Amino acid sequence: MTTWLLLALAILSEVAATLSLRGALDRPALYTVVVGGYALSYGLLVAVLKRGMGLGVAYGIWGACGVVLTAALSAVLFDEVFTVLKVTGIVLVAAGVVVVEIGAQRARAEEVR
Repeated sequence: MTTWLLLALAILSEVAATLSLRGALDRPALYTVVVGGYALSYGLLVAVLKRGMGLGVAYGIWGACGVVLTAALSAVLFDEVFTVLKVTGIVLVAAGVVVVEIGAQRARAEEVR
């Protein structure tokens, strides 16, 4: 469970850093949040990998969740438009993560045999 919590924190810190990157265009002081957020995110991702989660699974979930959360929050915070094409892309990214996770679970099940 701790591994998943670390991954969630890595995702949230990456999203905060990315949103701050956009916000820093108007408030340059936010660049400190950008640097700190990315450093924290990568540090947490390293901790997740050290706990045994596969790179493909961890990075896939981290990246996809980051894309989905960033797109949703940028629409709220920065009034970015959500188009049908953008929503379709987000759904495809999320579906890709599900497929990767299912594949990882099957691989782990086969290793046990």
